[in-house]
Amino acid sequence: MNEKPLTSLSGYLLLLIGLMLLISSAFLFVRGAIGLAVPTLIVSLIILMGITVINPNEAIAATLFGDYVGTMKQNGLRWVNPLYSKTKISLRARNLNGQTIKVNDKMGNPIEIAAVVVWRVTDTAKALFEVDNYQLFVQIQSEAAVRFLASSHAYDNMEDEHETVTLRDNTGLINQFLEQELNARLERAGVDVVEARISHLAYAPEIAGAMLQRQQATAVVSARKQIVEGAVGMVEMALARLAEKDVVQLDEERKAAMVSNLLVVLCGEKSVSPVVNTGSLYT
Repeated sequence: MNEKPLTSLSGYLLLLIGLMLLISSAFLFVRGAIGLAVPTLIVSLIILMGITVINPNEAIAATLFGDYVGTMKQNGLRWVNPLYSKTKISLRARNLNGQTIKVNDKMGNPIEIAAVVVWRVTDTAKALFEVDNYQLFVQIQSEAAVRFLASSHAYDNMEDEHETVTLRDNTGLINQFLEQELNARLERAGVDVVEARISHLAYAPEIAGAMLQRQQATAVVSARKQIVEGAVGMVEMALARLAEKDVVQLDEERKAAMVSNLLVVLCGEKSVSPVVNTGSLYT
């Protein structure tokens, strides 16, 4: 079922006619002309029953004896067939602040995730007649889409080194995937997703401490690796400059002692205390 436009008449003139007929029927009752007063009253009530008000970004879906007739979107005071059953529906953008849910990511780790979805109704016929409750439908399908997205990607690259898109490191792409998934799920309800974003992402409390320690250990290892690479380069440069300037002739044993001392100085976490050696390496 797709939305059909329904043409309506301006209600201002018909409202004036209906009020005039109502006043005329009252006047005829007073004069005792009941034969004319009753039909006049009926006609005025029929006209006034067809008057409806449509606010901006609002629509009215009309049905006649169970058949969908069309949707009116003209703003202002309008008039339609008074036999139509009219259902108002808002076309404004709405926010859905999803609850934080616990779900396993692609690697099986429990995480907490939540999303904020901005949506609006674009097809009133589908929203009213294709699903039972379109607002509840949006809420449930949004949660299902978030669960599907979280289970399809790893939390970060530490869990899966070959993963190109992760929940934590690729927020922009994840939001795009979530928006596409929601639009595919909510199309049947005539709903368009304007924007969808992950609002909360964290490890579940039962593993948060262990994962934090793992991240800290990884950061320490990465930092020490850079320090060692830099220290080795500085030692190589020092030995090369000493040999180039011919400052001192070092055999292999003295080179090994010098390399050891330089690496201790450069890689140590604390400041070293120099020791003055007044003797020889061999005594």
